[in-house]
Amino acid sequence: MVRDSLPCADTGRAAMDETDYIIVGSGSAGSVLANRLSENGKHRVTVLEAGGSDRRFFVAMPLGYGKLFYDPSVNWLYKTEPDPGLAGARDHWPRGKVLGGSSSINAMVWIRGHRADYEEWGAANPGWGWDDCLAAYRAIEDTEAGGDTWRGKGGPLFISANREGLHPLVKDYMAACGEAGLAANPDFNGAEQEGAGIYQMTIKNARRNSAARAFLRPAMKRPNLLVVTRAMVTRVIVEGGRAVGVEYTQGGQTRTLRAKAEVILSGGAINSPQLLQLSGIGPGALLHAMGLPVLVDNPNVGDHLSDHQGINYTWSMKVPTYNDELRPLWGKLLAGMKYLLAGAGPLAKSINHAGGFFRTDPSLPRPNMQLYMQAFSTLVPREGERPILTPDPWSGLSLGLSNCRPTSRGHIRIASRDPMQHPTITANAFSTNHDVQEMLLAVKYLRHLAAQPSFARLVKEELRPGPEVVTDAALIDDFRARSGTVYHPSCTCRMGPDAATSVLDARLRVRGVAGLRVIDASSFPNLIAGNTNAPSILMGWRGADLVLEDAK
Repeated sequence: MVRDSLPCADTGRAAMDETDYIIVGSGSAGSVLANRLSENGKHRVTVLEAGGSDRRFFVAMPLGYGKLFYDPSVNWLYKTEPDPGLAGARDHWPRGKVLGGSSSINAMVWIRGHRADYEEWGAANPGWGWDDCLAAYRAIEDTEAGGDTWRGKGGPLFISANREGLHPLVKDYMAACGEAGLAANPDFNGAEQEGAGIYQMTIKNARRNSAARAFLRPAMKRPNLLVVTRAMVTRVIVEGGRAVGVEYTQGGQTRTLRAKAEVILSGGAINSPQLLQLSGIGPGALLHAMGLPVLVDNPNVGDHLSDHQGINYTWSMKVPTYNDELRPLWGKLLAGMKYLLAGAGPLAKSINHAGGFFRTDPSLPRPNMQLYMQAFSTLVPREGERPILTPDPWSGLSLGLSNCRPTSRGHIRIASRDPMQHPTITANAFSTNHDVQEMLLAVKYLRHLAAQPSFARLVKEELRPGPEVVTDAALIDDFRARSGTVYHPSCTCRMGPDAATSVLDARLRVRGVAGLRVIDASSFPNLIAGNTNAPSILMGWRGADLVLEDAK
């Protein structure tokens, strides 16, 4: 059942005064929690979502996420503080404000991360080691390629193998990787992560397979689950050291909902620490300065912000790319017809058809960089749009990369006690020499890859950064000027073994407040190597296990 903010939708108000579990946010983790906590029929579960419905054409169409990049109807449109590490730029951070959260506006790449990432999680947090997480992933997945020791089959989330309809240049990219010494990898989520290969996607029948589609909407048929949209939670209500409910605004009115069992925050790496701070849980000096009561003085709330930084190198090509299909009007019409009539063509996929993982230093024990192959380019900007559907007016191709385990750390801080004001996001990108030197080696690798015969024979010229950028200093200046988030913020309410370094215990409970958990990407102990949608869904799945265990 979905309740929206329209006045007529507030029928049965008395039934909404109390529930068993409150879930704040319907994103990758929140949608999973809603499904699993309501599954046995024993618990009343209410989801409060600040955004609206995900039933929109550009949400459903896989390549439509370019249209959602600056759309305030589905996107929080965050901006960071001016960042010295990015040449003073204020980076744009899109986050989903819609059913499904960021899984409804992301690029749909399904990457779990390296098994060593989870071994590190489990070393400090019992229950989060690789074996625990692998079992959860196998239960989550319905992998098109088929189940095996590593992959799941028959779970609620269909994962496309992405084998059909790839751009022809993917073969040349794969050949160039082989010539550069990067072996082919048939499954980045299998036995090994390193290598070059095809990205698996959360796409099903040519439609985005978001967390809302896979988990939330099937559960909405249950009478014990209520989803309330346009409901902005402004405060967690704490009485006697226990979270007993939340305050939220909807349709211009302030309302209260009480929880008999638990309040669970699943707003993501920005919203969850913001809400904790607004509720008096966070850095004491900050809360005091804002005139807020200090219920729990924990400076880790909003700290340890981690994010992957990425950059594209771009070439003009001697052969056609998606620019040639998607730029002209006739090409748009043809692509639209292919998609609407057959669920095929470039609109039915993410732009990242292929990619890989590599080491900038062969002595490293595991890959530290991720690759993205995109048979298109967008150097010509378009106001208010990420121009995926309107690329450059020439045959362009981009190779991108992002760092897997950056050591730079930022933080999230409320800017005022007004819940409607965006918090201050200090990213601190490339603020450590480790991250700078690692990225320097990585961009040199991109040129090494592009110099391989299978790629070089197709290149007309390098457009960005251009052949004149060759010295280390110039390369560093370039990636500081052109890099930015790859939309993976995390760790801002991280779990850990003690209060000195973390916000949550290993069961995702907020230290100092009973009946309150945070279950989303902010809960990560550290950032995994790869896209963060998969581990966010994992967080919801494993988090539900813990909640249900504690309810017995």
